[in-house]
Amino acid sequence: MNQAELLRLLAERGQKKKGTNSLTSLFEQRLATNLSIIKTQFFSLYPESEHKAFFYTLLDKIELLFKARPTELQKQDIERLESGNWYQSEQMVGMQMYVDRFNKDINGLKDKLSYFDDLGVNFLHLMPITTRPAGENDGGYAVNSYHEIDSKYGTKNDFTTFTKKAREHNIFLMLDFVVNHTSDEFEWAQKAKEGSLHHQNYYYTYSDRHIPDEFEKTLPEIFPQSAPGNFTYNKEMEKWVMTCFNNYQWDLNYRNPEVFIEMLGNLMSLANLGVDVIRFDALAFLWKKLGTLSQNLPEAHTLISLFRMCLQVIAPGVILLAEAIVAPRDIIKYFGEGTAEGNECEIAYNASLMALLWNSIATKKASLMVKSVTEVPNKPKDGTWINYIRCHDDIGLGYEDDFVRAIGSEPAAHKQFLLNYYCGKLEWSPAKGLMFMYNPKNGDGRITGSAASLLGLETALEQNNKNIIDYAISKILMMHGVILTYGGIPMIYAGDEIGTLNDYSYEQNEDHVNDNRWVNRPMQDWDAVAQLKKSDNNTSAIIFNGLKHMIRLRKEHSVFADSNDIKIHGCPNQHVFAFQRTHEDESVWVLSNFNEVTETLNIGWLLSIGIHAGENSIDLLTGKNFELIHNELPLKPYEQLWIKNI
Repeated sequence: MNQAELLRLLAERGQKKKGTNSLTSLFEQRLATNLSIIKTQFFSLYPESEHKAFFYTLLDKIELLFKARPTELQKQDIERLESGNWYQSEQMVGMQMYVDRFNKDINGLKDKLSYFDDLGVNFLHLMPITTRPAGENDGGYAVNSYHEIDSKYGTKNDFTTFTKKAREHNIFLMLDFVVNHTSDEFEWAQKAKEGSLHHQNYYYTYSDRHIPDEFEKTLPEIFPQSAPGNFTYNKEMEKWVMTCFNNYQWDLNYRNPEVFIEMLGNLMSLANLGVDVIRFDALAFLWKKLGTLSQNLPEAHTLISLFRMCLQVIAPGVILLAEAIVAPRDIIKYFGEGTAEGNECEIAYNASLMALLWNSIATKKASLMVKSVTEVPNKPKDGTWINYIRCHDDIGLGYEDDFVRAIGSEPAAHKQFLLNYYCGKLEWSPAKGLMFMYNPKNGDGRITGSAASLLGLETALEQNNKNIIDYAISKILMMHGVILTYGGIPMIYAGDEIGTLNDYSYEQNEDHVNDNRWVNRPMQDWDAVAQLKKSDNNTSAIIFNGLKHMIRLRKEHSVFADSNDIKIHGCPNQHVFAFQRTHEDESVWVLSNFNEVTETLNIGWLLSIGIHAGENSIDLLTGKNFELIHNELPLKPYEQLWIKNI
């Protein structure tokens, strides 16, 4: 039983005993329930002998933050708490976007709520909309404020009006909390540059290179091409400041308890705008320690859990997403483990599945995916995944080397093949992507590109080859079909639902030209959207209507709710990825052919995993029985079946 479940139980018992509890008494109940954990976590990071006074400051802060939360949202918190793990529902379908690239500003986004309703999307991840530096700002992840809306998007009143409208449409909202760093224009950084030693201690600042050089011995480089090293010299302070990402992003010093307390306030300022899910950006980096990679450290997990326990007391209807693009065995840890199981983040990105899907497209085999997903421990029952095929960022190739060797490949050569396949180094590859942050020191690199271009649609349209166009469309739908059925919240990147291609205009934008991730952050093509209802035979309409159909089917079948019920079936055909979802007496088997030729499955194997043959089963996607040929089930190139016994 994690803390959320305990809070839910106590709230229910309190309601039965006293009738409707006041919001304040329920807050006091939550504080009493979580207080011992908050105390233990706080003093494990900040020794009691030195920081006892700050613990009392934290308790005062928690009470003030609860009182500042709007009553409407306090009531929603109780409803969410009583509804259980609402984020695991099959009804959840997400879309990620930059507001200005989707439709101008916040009011423009509000005007498109009917578009989300039509597609079936009810969960929006809006990329950063708070104030940021002019020019380069890492796509908004260099923050000048955690709660003031950048004027290019509108006003704070525009946003709170939008969030209210979104609630009326039963749409959930997610915003980013850039928890690891601020911009160098943030108020704390400004005061630090003006000479405030107090605020210099909010960051990692050093008068000479001795400690920075010690850190550099083990710290990896995040952006080796554009921002090599992990420290930047600031002339105003005459000090070196830790900047693990870009030189204008200063890493916060969470060894200072004041930083945690202040950041908890910033977290609630964001939540009080009407946000349902808070995305903790770069949370793997939160604790820095000499002699380590300063990633995934135990103290970082304690810090995240401390945020979570405090948030549960103040606003239990708001949940956390872990943006931890790390090794598969490390991702699981951000749900919490051991005594903290289920007490860190409720949601995490399934970056491993994402990378494995792209590997399967390039190799035309599901072997590495099956090996990887079956040998990594299950997440806790109260957690869920964000499943996605790509996001605003690059595509990393974070595979377990041992798993790559187990399928007969050499890890470095395998990664090089994937980079060549997606980045224009193989003439026969239909993929059109770009290399991002290639590091010649270790041969590492990442991939950028829109889903449609990486899956061959751009090449196919250039060649005007109907057969290749059909293959590309099938790949797009198959990839999305996996994330819609796998177990978790599917997240579609805006534009992928209509097959938007790479946007090369970033090369003419001086603020974007050095960051080719903008190639996969296109403007939403509303002209293409306008054509959807005029013709159902163009590529955008086929993709949109195919996704819409799959989303509707997902919502109609409770088997797709996330209850840790997924079963991976090792398939005798290495080109086919097969898994089963089960809820009560209902099962659905999802079969995906990653090859460009027809593959077959023997009736004996189908029966062995529980699939009935002939008239006793149907493909939910077509509503038809599937036909066997000579006791074998054919799967066309990039075909997917959602099979249910009847």
